[in-house]
Amino acid sequence: MAARALSAAATAFIEIDRVSFAYDSGRPILSDISLRFMRGKVTALLGSSGCGKTTLLRLIGGVNAATSGRVVFDGQVVDVRDKAGLYRLRRRLGMLFQFGALFTDLTVFDNVAFPLREHTDLPEALIRDIVLMKLNAVGLRGAAPLRISEVSGGMSRRIALARAIALDPELIMYDEPFAGLDLISMGVAAKLIRTLNDVTGATSIVVSHDVPECMAISDWVVLMAPGGRIVAQGTPAELMDSTDAEVRQFVRGEPDGPVKFHYPAPEIAADFGVAEAGR
Repeated sequence: MAARALSAAATAFIEIDRVSFAYDSGRPILSDISLRFMRGKVTALLGSSGCGKTTLLRLIGGVNAATSGRVVFDGQVVDVRDKAGLYRLRRRLGMLFQFGALFTDLTVFDNVAFPLREHTDLPEALIRDIVLMKLNAVGLRGAAPLRISEVSGGMSRRIALARAIALDPELIMYDEPFAGLDLISMGVAAKLIRTLNDVTGATSIVVSHDVPECMAISDWVVLMAPGGRIVAQGTPAELMDSTDAEVRQFVRGEPDGPVKFHYPAPEIAADFGVAEAGR
């Protein structure tokens, strides 16, 4: 499956070329991974917490620089030292942050209007129409005058989604778009991601733990594991039918298997001094 993904370089919009990354602690977050995100497709990044999914989005957006390897955005290498280049790149992408990242001192309307005012010279009347259309798409046009403190957590996620699509970006990155949503809102959000992608021709990357929703809307699925390695990739049907133990455990939500619940740590006896107490 991986070979098939890598063979389509000509249609790749984002290319991750042998990328490794570690924070100052030195613990590897991504380990020599190569991926291609196809133009006009929805790709889901699945995996347990801490396996590097959000970090990968940060590298694509130029928030962090890869320790080694390169990130290529539509043929251009992402260079965090090139501030003007990053600004142009970010004009072409929309980002739904994991925790919303809304401006709490602004209204719902002004949060969605922010990227339009920052990146365009559109007249305020046109900005008003665009913002109301984006809010209407997520079912919150009536909430436009409210302050962020007046909306629920689930509504905040939908407002953040409206802001992410305000500029009709070529690349949309969704970090946990279904977190905090009720089942109805989750279904609407999933349908909206798929519809936006099909109607606008955008390229979408969805980071999520929600297997059913991602399998329903994605063209391609990548499963990552702790240590920033790629376990498998393929179509949703291929991953659901996989006989690999690690893939099966994740997509079926099985408690027992290769993926461990506990973060690596010393033996518990060592932390609580049990060995010394017994002497």
